[in-house]
Amino acid sequence: MKKAIVWFLILISLAALVLRFSDQAAELFLGIKPTSGISVLSVPADATVYLNDQQVGKTPYENKDLSVGTYNVKIEKDKALWQGKVKLTPGTFGVVNRDLATDSASSSGEILNLEKGKGFTIVSSPTEADVEIDGKSYGKTPLTVDINPGEHTILVSHANYLKRSIRADLPSNFNLTVSVDLALSEADLTTTVAPVITQTPEVLVKNTPTGFLRVRDKPNLNGKEIDQVKPGDKLVLLEELGSWDRVRIPSGTEGFVSSVYVEKKSP
Repeated sequence: MKKAIVWFLILISLAALVLRFSDQAAELFLGIKPTSGISVLSVPADATVYLNDQQVGKTPYENKDLSVGTYNVKIEKDKALWQGKVKLTPGTFGVVNRDLATDSASSSGEILNLEKGKGFTIVSSPTEADVEIDGKSYGKTPLTVDINPGEHTILVSHANYLKRSIRADLPSNFNLTVSVDLALSEADLTTTVAPVITQTPEVLVKNTPTGFLRVRDKPNLNGKEIDQVKPGDKLVLLEELGSWDRVRIPSGTEGFVSSVYVEKKSP
């Protein structure tokens, strides 16, 4: 009887060590497969999501029970498309956040991945982008920053590109890799022939799920809401930036609105 109890305790101890120190061993000896998860967000929302060429849902999309591995992620809405690879590690959650556009120069977004380690690893397209974390400059991409766990705000900027602000919660004993794509902020005027504008272009606010449209201070979802407009309101179109338009609203305030919920008015 005592021998049986001893062997039972040994087996329990071995199982605990396997679970603690080796996902591969846990799968081999106990039949436990490590899992991971993914969250996919987009602007505009309701875009179709594909994982490894299989349609799985619409944005915002979330799956907390995926096998560990590298996934080919594709997000598509109308003629706007983005695709890339996301590596999912055991017990972690990968995040894909994209501003979709019909041309790659106007598309932007980020991929967030966790792995064992510490601090942030930040890469960008284009490279040599300036990085600020919580208002402090840390240099240019690509870079690795040893920083304390907790919630942080990362700002990535580059000349002639729109800034990208990312809020991230860094867990203890993990390294968070942030891969950022920046969108061009303006065209090269030396090679662009500007059309003659005889009348100020306008856009009309379409119906929205909320009954109003947010006006933000930046052309992305991280931008602060500075005002709201209603369906039927006419806005002065100042600049088209892919999935966002810079506009002047009736009060005179200038800001950015999602181009999905406005339509151009013929002069």
